Amino acid sequence: MASRLSRGTPPRITVIVPCKDEAGNLPELIEEIGNALADEAFEVIVVDDGSTDDSPAILFDLTFERPWLRVVRHSASCGQSAAIRTGLIAADGDIVATIDGDGQNDPKYLPLLIASLDADPGLGLVAGQRSHRTDTSVKRIASRFANWLRGVLLKDQTADSGCGLKVLRRTVFLLLPYFDGWHRYLPALVLREGCGVAHMDVVDRKRKYGASKYGIIDRGLIGILDLFGVWWLRRRRKRIPETMEMDFDGR
Repeated sequence: MASRLSRGTPPRITVIVPCKDEAGNLPELIEEIGNALADEAFEVIVVDDGSTDDSPAILFDLTFERPWLRVVRHSASCGQSAAIRTGLIAADGDIVATIDGDGQNDPKYLPLLIASLDADPGLGLVAGQRSHRTDTSVKRIASRFANWLRGVLLKDQTADSGCGLKVLRRTVFLLLPYFDGWHRYLPALVLREGCGVAHMDVVDRKRKYGASKYGIIDRGLIGILDLFGVWWLRRRRKRIPETMEMDFDGR
């Protein structure tokens, strides 16, 4: 079983898993993450967003043999963005990865995303983009339209804003303005800070247990407002300062 060596070993990587009522999917997903990162100093922070199923009890049991597993719980559901932000604030790693708690994102891609980020100091984010989507045809059509519209307005070269697999530098992540729904606009917000964004194709898996917690209509209506909000934020950032510390000792 993967191990971060000990509780006292500082992790280089923090994996944040936002989840709500995913009791059936969590054990296998956490095991897969541990196996995928067995050669890294890492931690996994599962943020339980007010689950009402057996998730809290299952997570409690999973922590016993996994010193790298941490669990943070919201007393009531606050949404996926809030769960990711809670994990970010708690993270100890310099690199932060996000992965959905429903098991549809495959953890085997985490090392590849991390290696891509490591290879280019100018990158702030490497984002997965799903191929062979397992969603319904209605969801895929809605997603294509949403991604087309965001591409026109934000010009963030992102073909799939909904993929939960992302890897960011924590220093960049902490700079981003927060709002509910902000996890869907991370590429545009990272570009706003003057950092590069790269994408990697990943394969989407079918959900084994439970059902999606997110609807098309309510997410779409809110998303339109968020989209124009992010467009406004990008327009209001005219120039990224290039800074240097002045030396007054004559050197």
